[in-house]
Amino acid sequence: MPVGSDGGRVPDPAAVQDAIEYCYERGWTDGLPVVPCDQALLDRFLAQTDRGPDDVVFAMPHLNRHCTVRLAALNAAMAGCRPEYFPVVLAAWDSLAAEGYLAKGIWQSTTGTAPMLVVNGPVRERIGLNGRGNVFGPGFRANATIGRALRLTALNAFGLRPRELDQATQGTPAKYTLCIAENEEESPWAPLPAEYGFAAGESTVTAMTIRSVVHVEARHTGVPEQLLRDFADTVARTGALLHETISACLVLGPEHARLLAGAGWDKPRIREFVYAEAVRSRADLDRVGKGSVSRKSRWRVPVDHPDAVPDREAESDPDSTVGAGRAHVLRSPETVLVVVAGASNSGVSAVVETFGPRGDRPCVVPVEHR
Repeated sequence: MPVGSDGGRVPDPAAVQDAIEYCYERGWTDGLPVVPCDQALLDRFLAQTDRGPDDVVFAMPHLNRHCTVRLAALNAAMAGCRPEYFPVVLAAWDSLAAEGYLAKGIWQSTTGTAPMLVVNGPVRERIGLNGRGNVFGPGFRANATIGRALRLTALNAFGLRPRELDQATQGTPAKYTLCIAENEEESPWAPLPAEYGFAAGESTVTAMTIRSVVHVEARHTGVPEQLLRDFADTVARTGALLHETISACLVLGPEHARLLAGAGWDKPRIREFVYAEAVRSRADLDRVGKGSVSRKSRWRVPVDHPDAVPDREAESDPDSTVGAGRAHVLRSPETVLVVVAGASNSGVSAVVETFGPRGDRPCVVPVEHR
């Protein structure tokens, strides 16, 4: 191996390129180059956990396939993770397992879902996870590679390759990677895990299966109700209404969070307001062919669909006939999660469309610490 001017060893560029091309030929990539992994690098990852290399991290019984700690570590290394990121990767798999959607084949769906990871606690600073400016964008190794580790594992351990087992019609950029840290330091409220019994200073990962991230630029008002109606309208857009009801995660920029908190709004009040305001008229739903639901799938369908039955609200409200009344698009206030992330430089937030009706406890999982 050549020696550099500083006395350090320099990899042979041709050998590195050959190794990368070898990975492409084997179909081990997500379309981007991967990091070739030898046994020495793999051992550094495995040393980050007390779990055994053959312990199962995640299983997909319908595919008769599973992922071991060793496979998860190998794909994390190939994704470009540093070994110290690996406990976060394992916690992400634990959270996805607790959420339950993947075992039902949702990553193979035509909908094109992807995982979003929200990381809290001291591990953010320890490994350099970004929760501030450009939080959904590039530029930060930990964010980019931790999320990517899950996708490479989906491809290489479970065979979820596009146009094969992965039948996404269009997919989403989040399929490459989506891992963010909560900006706890600039949030006026307790962080996400604290709402669910986790102690301050405990590192956690919360995984969510999502469909899209919708940008909301709202610099026009200082009135909390007006701002939250903007978010509620984004939540309730008819294109988001796949099922009878939907769910969402509000990723508030620090400026929007401070505006709301400064006016006395806490997270429960935000949830209640967004739930109450995220409605569509029956006429609106009927105009786009979503005035009823399927009795089998509970997906929204036209009122003249052979499987059509009234949704639950229409059944219980005599005024909610076609063309009259309104329908809540969220099942309950608890279907809205609130996270603070981004830079404190503008009135920009996002609505993340999470998959399914939800409303139960989010799958917050502690990060293993050795």
